[in-house]
Formats: sequence, C-alpha cells, structure tokens
Amino acid sequence: MLLQPRKTKYRKQQKGRVRGKASRGYTLAFGDYGLKVLEGGWLTAQQLEAGRVAIVRTARKGAKVWIRVFPDKPITKKPAETRMGKGKGPVEGWVAVVKPGTIIYEISGVPAEVAKEALRLAGSKLPFKCKIVSREEL
Repeated sequence: MLLQPRKTKYRKQQKGRVRGKASRGYTLAFGDYGLKVLEGGWLTAQQLEAGRVAIVRTARKGAKVWIRVFPDKPITKKPAETRMGKGKGPVEGWVAVVKPGTIIYEISGVPAEVAKEALRLAGSKLPFKCKIVSREEL
C-alpha cells in the first residue's frame, strides 16, 4: 500500500523549490547501512514503495528496514487536453521533498554484502544518484 497522510490541513499545496543541503536526516539513526541521496527533488510514493520492495525481496528474513522519508506533499495535475485556467487540478499523488544528503532507507540484521546489494537495487529504482553509507564510514 502506498504511503500518504491520513488527513491534511489543506488539500492542495504550492510547488515550492528544493534548495540547499539536508539539515536533518543526513546521518544513520537506526540501521547499520543506509541509502543517501546526492541530488534534491521529489520522491513519489510509488518510487519509495518500489525501493522498499526491492530491499525486502533481496534481504529476505532477519532484515529490519526503516524508511526515513514520508510523502506528505500533494501533487496536482490537470487532465490532458484541458484549456488553461479554471483553477488548479485535482490531487494526483503524494511526494516526499528530498534534499541532497538525506538518508532514505536504513537496513540492519543482515550481512554487509546483502545489505549493500539490497540498497544498490533500491537506489536503481529512485530518480536520483545515490550512495550507500555505513556506520563505519560515518
């Protein structure tokens, strides 16, 4: 099931800009290995879930996985072949705003090679350049 907020104060949000580096969520907090994003942008709920599935499938039993970001920004889209104006379109999906340096996934409870392979596969599902980090490095 895709992540999205249960309820929000406002139905629609403005686009905003992704500027600067991550000021929080840039160190490992739970696991032994993590996937760090090197670029900023939007991460959709579908992309986040695809990465999670890749990690869980590769790591199998004994692995504990943490998702460190949450898609809480609504993205709207107007229908195809619609004239300009007539207001903002309906909400199409949810995204997490990700700044460079943010850790998206963390994993523990599996050998180093397995964890790195799982995170590598998850990184290939994401629209950003990623880097695998470990507790030893940090």
